[in-house]
Amino acid sequence: MLGLNRILSLRAARIQRSGSPGARLSSRSPSCQNSGASSRIYCACLLLLLLMTPRVDSSWWYIGALGARVICDNIPGLVNKQRQLCQRHPDIMQAIGEGTKEWIRECQHQFRHHRWNCSTLDRDHTVFGRVLLRSSREAAFVYAISSAGVVYALTRACSQGELKTCNCDPHKRGRASDERGEFDWGGCSDNINYGIKFAKAFIDAKERTVRDARALMNLHNNRCGRTAVKRFMKLKCKCHGVSGSCTLRTCWMAMADFRKTGDYLRRKYNGAIEVTMNQDGTGFAVANKAFRKATKNDLVYFENSPDYCLQDKAAGSLGTAGRICNKTSRGTDGCEVMCCGRGYDTTRVKQITKCECKFKWCCAVECKDCEEAVDVHTCKAPKRAEWLDQT
Repeated sequence: MLGLNRILSLRAARIQRSGSPGARLSSRSPSCQNSGASSRIYCACLLLLLLMTPRVDSSWWYIGALGARVICDNIPGLVNKQRQLCQRHPDIMQAIGEGTKEWIRECQHQFRHHRWNCSTLDRDHTVFGRVLLRSSREAAFVYAISSAGVVYALTRACSQGELKTCNCDPHKRGRASDERGEFDWGGCSDNINYGIKFAKAFIDAKERTVRDARALMNLHNNRCGRTAVKRFMKLKCKCHGVSGSCTLRTCWMAMADFRKTGDYLRRKYNGAIEVTMNQDGTGFAVANKAFRKATKNDLVYFENSPDYCLQDKAAGSLGTAGRICNKTSRGTDGCEVMCCGRGYDTTRVKQITKCECKFKWCCAVECKDCEEAVDVHTCKAPKRAEWLDQT
C-alpha cells in the first residue's frame, strides 16, 4: 500500500500543477495505509480516477479534433482562464477549432519534405506527442504558427459575421490616403486587432500561470506568430468612374492567404536563434556569442533537435522508415538525407493521369485517363539492434 500511496501523491501533485478540473485529493480522505476494506476500495477507485485524468502536457490544440463537439469541460489541459473564455464564447471556440485544422495542415505542408513532418497523433490530447516537450526549434515553430492560426481564423470569422463579439474593423471609416491619392474606406476591413487581442488572452493564459524558461520561450514565439499575420495585411481597392477610371476609390484592409504567413514563419524557423535565460530570468541571452541577439521577430529555442532518423518514444520521434523520398534530389527530401543513410526500397506502381487533353468549344477541356508505371522510393527500416537502442 505504500507504493500505492506514492503513486497517488505524485499524480495529485501533477493534477494540481496542471490546473485540471479533474479529481483532487482531500486531506480528509481516508489514508491508503489503513488496512480496512473500505479504505482499500476507496484507494482503488481513486487510483483509477487519477490514472484517467488528462496528461499535464495536454493543449488547447485538441479543440481542432473535437470539431463541432467543443465542450469546454472536455478539453484537457485548459487552465481556468482558458476554460472561462471557452464557456463565455462558444462561437469563438468553434472558429478556433476550424483554425487549428488549417494551421496544422500548413505546418505539414511546410515540413512535408523533412524528417520531422509535423505529424500528429490520433486520439492524443497532446496532438503532437512528446516531440514538443523538448524546447527545440520545432516547438518554436509550432507555437508560432498555432498562434498565427488562431489570429487568422478569428479575424476571418469576424469579417464573415460568424462571431457575436466582433465584425469588420470599426476604425476603417471615412477618408484616407496612400501613395496613389485619397480614397474612401468601404467594404469590410479585416479586424486583425480583435483577432490578436483574443488570441493573446486565450493562448498566453496557460504560459502566464508559471514562471519558467519554457513559458517565456512559448510567450515569445506566440507573439511572433500573432504579429506575422498582421505583417501581411494589405490594402485592396475598387475603382469607380466612367469606363473604369479611378476617379473614386473604395478601399479596405484584407489579410493575405495564410500560406504567406506559413512561408514567413518557415524562414524564421530556418534562422531561429538558440538562447539561454539572462541572469535575472526576465529575458534571453544568445547562446553563442558569435551570433546576433534575438529580436522580437525571431523564433527562439533552448535545445538542439534530435535527428528524427529513428523511432524514439522518449523523444517523440516517429523515425523515417517508410517515408517516400526523391531519388534524384540532394535536398532534405532526397533519399540520402531522408533515409539517414539506411538506403531505400523501390516499388513500381501504376498511376492514372490525365493526358491528351483537348479544348472543346465551348467551353470545356476533355482529357483521357492514361495509365503509367512509376517508381516510388521509400526509406528502409533500421536494423533491429539499431532500433532497440532508441526505444
